[in-house]
Amino acid sequence: MLQSTVPVLPSLDLDETINYYQRIGFKVWSRHEGDYAILARESCELHFFLMGNLIPAESFFGCYWRVEDAEALHSEFASIGLANLHPIEVKPWGMKEFAIIDPHGNLIRIGQEIE
Repeated sequence: MLQSTVPVLPSLDLDETINYYQRIGFKVWSRHEGDYAILARESCELHFFLMGNLIPAESFFGCYWRVEDAEALHSEFASIGLANLHPIEVKPWGMKEFAIIDPHGNLIRIGQEIE
């Protein structure tokens, strides 16, 4: 019955958030009255809400993206000089993973199942 889950993440500045995610291939699907935005890349959808009192160092928000080719995506992000791009690691739970942290402290873990 379930089709998908969609992370809803905070943003201090939706324009900055949109610019960041557009750099990594997302497109604006919709934007609502300045306080909510929906972005998408392929089958990945992200929602952002304006949270003016967000203190990234004191908060934890994030999500996990499963991908087909973690190394290719990591290389793509590295080629544009993406800040806060962590190295790829093989994890004991059978995933090849890396992480990015967006300008507002959202931790995005990205992983590929190792076959």
